[in-house]
Amino acid sequence: MQHDAHTHHQHQHQHQHQHHDSGHGKASWRVAAQATLHCLTGCAIGEVLGMIIGTALGWGNMPTMALAIVLAFGFGYALTLRGILKADVDFRTAFRVALAADTLSIAVMELIDNGVIALWPGAMDAHLTDAMFWWILTLALAAAFVITTPVNKWMIGRGKGHAVVHQYHH
Repeated sequence: MQHDAHTHHQHQHQHQHQHHDSGHGKASWRVAAQATLHCLTGCAIGEVLGMIIGTALGWGNMPTMALAIVLAFGFGYALTLRGILKADVDFRTAFRVALAADTLSIAVMELIDNGVIALWPGAMDAHLTDAMFWWILTLALAAAFVITTPVNKWMIGRGKGHAVVHQYHH
């Protein structure tokens, strides 16, 4: 119970701090990493699901990748939305906050992730049953995490992105 109160106090403090110096508060790496991990989870679910559906329907690489990207955005937003809706915020507000918080983050992540897969020789043709597919996906997501975390840290520090989401976590 004490931990919850401490976390709540920390969020309140961060939020107040950002207002005092016109949105130029310092975001911790831990908060940025959590926001990125949230995003990454949604992206990973979407990508794998996209691959499964695309493969099952016998689609080529490009439509499968397009579906994976659409699903990655969908799941990325959904995970953030779920957290905001728990705070009794109406759906329209929650949706706008999720869109604002995650769009850049997911876009950067998908760019890195799919860039690695597209540029890696043979990766585009690897199937879910190939070990290569899982190794490259893991590597691509790890690279995306490393590159997206500073982006999120910068956005949160400026009172954007997941800083907006933290207002609703009580």
